[in-house]
Amino acid sequence: MNMNDLLIVSVDDHITEPPTVFDNQLSGEALATAPKLRTTKAGTNFWEYQGIKAGNVAMNSVTGRPLEEYGMEPTALSQLREGCYDVHARIGDMNVNGIAASLNFGSFVGFDGGLFAKVENKAQALIHLKAYNDWHIDEWCGAYPGRFIPCAILPVWNPLETVAEIKRVAAKGCNTVSINENPTKQGLPSIHNAYWEPFWKAISDHDMTICLHIGAGNPAPHASMETPIEAWITTMPMSISVGAADWVHLEAFDRYPNLKIALSEGGIGWVPYFMERADFSHWRHQAWTHSHLANRKPSDIFRRHFMNCFIDDAFGLTNLSAIGEDMVAYECDYPHSDCLWPEVPEVLWKSVKHLTDAQIDKVTHRNAMRFFRFDPFKYHRREDLTVGALRAKAAEAKVDITPRSSGGAAPLAPGERLRPVTSGDVINMFAKVHPEAA
Repeated sequence: MNMNDLLIVSVDDHITEPPTVFDNQLSGEALATAPKLRTTKAGTNFWEYQGIKAGNVAMNSVTGRPLEEYGMEPTALSQLREGCYDVHARIGDMNVNGIAASLNFGSFVGFDGGLFAKVENKAQALIHLKAYNDWHIDEWCGAYPGRFIPCAILPVWNPLETVAEIKRVAAKGCNTVSINENPTKQGLPSIHNAYWEPFWKAISDHDMTICLHIGAGNPAPHASMETPIEAWITTMPMSISVGAADWVHLEAFDRYPNLKIALSEGGIGWVPYFMERADFSHWRHQAWTHSHLANRKPSDIFRRHFMNCFIDDAFGLTNLSAIGEDMVAYECDYPHSDCLWPEVPEVLWKSVKHLTDAQIDKVTHRNAMRFFRFDPFKYHRREDLTVGALRAKAAEAKVDITPRSSGGAAPLAPGERLRPVTSGDVINMFAKVHPEAA
């Protein structure tokens, strides 16, 4: 196998939604009250819904910009690559990056659909959440069958409606949902509460996969506002370990042994020690903790139920046997700042070329296909989805990969010296360019 033979399925990418999300799904009052993309006098964009104003978060849609401009968040769709919000352009960007298929999380609605959980008018929120799912499944994913893995959001504030929506999207061919890793952050009971029993049963009955994306629930903390932003970015993926430790002790695994959890954007290099530490903690403390695991190891639960997803993790792939070659999947993270577009194949190949061909196939696409019940070969020949074949299509279509500037980095103030950008700087950048949403 060589690099051009790779077939890559990304299980974590993102959509910067266009203003037309609800136009083909709703009419009348339902459309009039739906979220709206607004434009300020300065030309910046933000979404508004039931009094909440939501702009882009820092480093959100920066793919294709010069690296030195990453900290200055794009503030309008006109500043973004069309692939961020246009599905047809997205396919071109996927082709030039050698990505055969992609699972996409939302942006303004939250990775977990948290926007709809926050608002007061839940009757409206339910209507608009369903419409958003229809847009995502039918218009975005449906535009190119076999190139996208649908992922629905749920009205978790209402257990009955949550079950109903699971059934509804499952009938539409959606096998994946995204929820908050820590629902107490939404004012809901914890995952250990009986409140979630109907959810576990419905997910199990429909053989769905649950995505837990970093940043939706447990925060990725930084030490202070003066912490260099690179330090904060370094620890962001590992914040998933807090939720992972909580979910490993989920008693629902005893009742529903086919539950599947994907730790989206969490990386894999930390996993061997995490499992070792969990096993040690259980062995050392189970005499007084009354754990329901009894004589089972947490690592056994983790290996059975959790898919670990990586962007660039050479250490983890070198130690693949300590993680489990059947529970690792690739993610591109387009169009966020960690995304290696348009060089994913070059970077990924360096990290996987030491593996056997069978292992390479597993971590690049086979595990994703199995875990998310997704079959791109139903619509495409395998040879048409390889890196080489997709890049040939991109070359024929003349996909432009030239970096696009949005005006350059912010100038220094008089007397200001160049210094490391801090976490506080990025938070302030966001506040300045999106005062309506700060």
